[in-house]
Amino acid sequence: MEYPGGVRADGLPAVLSDRDRLAALEASGQVGSAPEAVFDDLARLASSVTGCGISAVTFVGETRTFWKSVPHLPYGDAESWQNAVGDSFCYFPVGMNGPFIVEDAEKDPRTAGHPAIGPWGVGAWAGFPIVSADGQAIGSMCVIDANPRVWTAGELETLAILARAVSSEVNLRVSLSSTRNALTRAQDALETVQEALDTSKELARSLQDSLLPPLLRPVPGLDAAARYLEASGDVSVVGDFYDLFQARGPWWTAVIGDVCGKGTEAAKVTALARYTLRADAGEHLSPAAVLDRLNAAMLAQRAPRYLTAVQATFRTTPAGLAGRLCLAGHPPALIRRADGRVQQVGTPGSLLGVFAPVRLADVRFRLTPGDLLLLYTDGACEARPDPDSPRPHRPMFDEAALARTLADTRGLDAAGTTGHIAATLAAHHDGWASDDTALLALRVPPRT
Repeated sequence: MEYPGGVRADGLPAVLSDRDRLAALEASGQVGSAPEAVFDDLARLASSVTGCGISAVTFVGETRTFWKSVPHLPYGDAESWQNAVGDSFCYFPVGMNGPFIVEDAEKDPRTAGHPAIGPWGVGAWAGFPIVSADGQAIGSMCVIDANPRVWTAGELETLAILARAVSSEVNLRVSLSSTRNALTRAQDALETVQEALDTSKELARSLQDSLLPPLLRPVPGLDAAARYLEASGDVSVVGDFYDLFQARGPWWTAVIGDVCGKGTEAAKVTALARYTLRADAGEHLSPAAVLDRLNAAMLAQRAPRYLTAVQATFRTTPAGLAGRLCLAGHPPALIRRADGRVQQVGTPGSLLGVFAPVRLADVRFRLTPGDLLLLYTDGACEARPDPDSPRPHRPMFDEAALARTLADTRGLDAAGTTGHIAATLAAHHDGWASDDTALLALRVPPRT
């Protein structure tokens, strides 16, 4: 077996002993750490997509491999969740700093006779590297099939996306390590997700809970708020989601999406969409390019639901905020100017997960002090009254009604704005919501 960086005396990749790689691994904070819901979700999603019985997220040291997520195994302790680096295939993607795909482990000359085949029951294996922000391969995400098989292009594309999502999660934590308060909020969020997973009756509900951040990460120089309003009735799994995160350097990304339908399949598509957006937003500052890649991933996986979304990538400036916004089959965003005027922003584009190619376009926008950008799902502009209410024939709460309601919030901050809209919607439908609604508001504080 040949590796780009050569081999050690024991025949393993020389890069395993590289100082820079080991430093990046140490900085990740993952060596010897316990399982966490965010990684378990991704590993389970990899198993679901490929139909494999085993999936894993591991971090590879110089002499030991540390298991972060192996959902089919119960967690014991840090000592039991590791093995000698040569006793698994996990070092292969690290040594290659790229994918390592095996269709028949016993017959492939690269793996024939490998000591991991028997203990792990490896018939076929597919893995992608987990990469640090500076390009060092520090671990792998893999799936194992007990029988030889041919991996499809869609399966490998999805695994690559999920590995990038793991890398993005790890690197985001590293970037936050210098800020104690940010670390505390991140830990609180992870604990909230863990609690939701512990009490969930099914994986789909756990995925849905993890898609709505319990706390928005603060954006320096910006006032942000979000609200999620559930539809009436006994529905546990929905497709609306929102997110706000740092994409790269001074650039931030805000996104709201709506998966068609409800149930387990919708939750899986929602999970794939959110992790794909987080993984790719740091590589492409064009929202249209990121949404185009999401469309390709959905088609490759043959996602059973389509998706609409609006994404804005922006940075703060001395004058306020400047960014680009893209609509993918989604209602236009609204800007409330400081004087109360409301404007639509965005060029209509194709919904995602149905056709290729798609028609998507970025539109530039700016906010000055006192201005607010509102992203929302169609529950906020297609609200119908309760058919059993005393006033069942009232008109639908449409885009014009939403614009008027937003104009009425002149002078309110982001939280006050979303709160007023939520209250107005509740009053219109007498507390009976025909659809789920997500609201995300970004406001440039007025100068004092």
